[in-house]
Amino acid sequence: MNLATHVPILAIAVPLLGAFALPLLAKVHRSLRDLWVLLVGAFTVAMLVLLAVQVFTGGILVYTLGAGTPGDTVPEGFPIRIMLVVDGMGAFMGLIAALVGIAGLAYALQYLEEEKGKTLALTLMLLLWAGMLGLKLTGDLFNFFVFFEITSVAACGLIGYRVWESRPPEAAFKTMVMYTLGGLLILLAVGILYGEYGALNLAYLSAQIGQGPLDQIALGLLLGGLLMKAGSVPMHMWAPDAYGEADPSTAIVLVANTQAALYGLFRIVFTLYGGAGSPAVGGLVTALGALTVIVAVLMAVLQTDLGRLIAYGAVSQIGYMLLGAGVGMATLGAAAGGEAGFGLVALQGGVFHMMNDAACIGLLFLCVGAVVRATGARDLRALGGLGHSLPGVSGLFLLGSLALAGIPPLNGFASKLMIYQAAFRLSPILTALAVLASILLLAVFVRAFQGVFLGPRRPLGGTAAVPTGMWLAMGLLAVVVVAFGLVPDLMVRHVVAPAAEALWTGREAYLVAVLGG
Repeated sequence: MNLATHVPILAIAVPLLGAFALPLLAKVHRSLRDLWVLLVGAFTVAMLVLLAVQVFTGGILVYTLGAGTPGDTVPEGFPIRIMLVVDGMGAFMGLIAALVGIAGLAYALQYLEEEKGKTLALTLMLLLWAGMLGLKLTGDLFNFFVFFEITSVAACGLIGYRVWESRPPEAAFKTMVMYTLGGLLILLAVGILYGEYGALNLAYLSAQIGQGPLDQIALGLLLGGLLMKAGSVPMHMWAPDAYGEADPSTAIVLVANTQAALYGLFRIVFTLYGGAGSPAVGGLVTALGALTVIVAVLMAVLQTDLGRLIAYGAVSQIGYMLLGAGVGMATLGAAAGGEAGFGLVALQGGVFHMMNDAACIGLLFLCVGAVVRATGARDLRALGGLGHSLPGVSGLFLLGSLALAGIPPLNGFASKLMIYQAAFRLSPILTALAVLASILLLAVFVRAFQGVFLGPRRPLGGTAAVPTGMWLAMGLLAVVVVAFGLVPDLMVRHVVAPAAEALWTGREAYLVAVLGG
């Protein structure tokens, strides 16, 4: 079998089957389980990198399940088989999943304790990883909903499996309520579109969809469900609890899961609806993005729990992504070339910030794990002086904090600058709010760094020794933070721009790739 031909399905099937096999292997021996996790993780990352190379060098990739050959398009112009369709945006999201997934698994293998559900957590992480990849690569709305639900079930399990504690199950319940409501909205929209057009293939629907009332109702339902899962204000109340109460290796995968919902929102607006009603939708998304940035940063100021402080920082970054994408939606199809130009820059900034956020927020959460391992505490009032015992972790925490606040020359600065410049063209007030929020966020994280790592040495409640797997995971994310900040143009030109343009101008190419000329 030629693996290169079957890369899309292997990227989903391997972690999915790996999740089901993992508990059985754990019964045989723990070392076999850990080796299995590493093999599944490494193979999945290799498939996602190969997939990205194929798409960025060869164009949109269509994989038809059950066809004579995987590359077969639909018979007689009507899609009757399940398809995986990967364009630049899908490939880009696959790279984010690869980065976060392998870092989370490597960290979890040495951070999680055997007697506290390690096998269960690893199984759910692989299941969540497979669900995210399926959601990003699928070419039809029904399987989009199926994978949406897989990620919801796995995420809630990861948040709340520690039933011997009081707060994680409560956080999981809040998350479950919001995910269930979001899923119901999406399912209702899927039913409306199927009843109207008799098909659920994204490309076929995109070619048929109009501006009727049912189409607009379906769009509203889809946006509502996806914004709930993305953690946008005012539907964000689950996110700080989920991120803050999950263990660090889980938290970074949950952030990527949130970004998968954002990807779904982008795919629906740009590809399915072709930007129909984009000024109104863009105005809504822009307003929600600005509101999310401000509310989350103000809430971060009030936090004394290190995990929840970073969780609110993560929510604020969702606002920047929504802001960039919203400005792009608001200007899509504008008659003036200048307007269209800055809209594309805004979209590129929002897309680029997804990768940058995954790296710097992920690094901060993993640093929290090292702090908890060393002290058994996360309360800023009970911490201090850890820079003496954890100098490497303190340096990485500072690096992640500066990147999150958008300080040059780190990766957060590059994507935020693109968003600032484009948002200013739409409204200077948007840029002013976004810059002020970044300054305030910097102050919050400087306070956190001072409270946790500076001051006189204190006795530790745990061990200051950080295992190799944890160092490798933090080191990988730190390299991304620095490298993408030093050479952002390289990343934007070869990866981010093709991803954003797949949404901005790639609808016709998407339809042709699936439905034929």
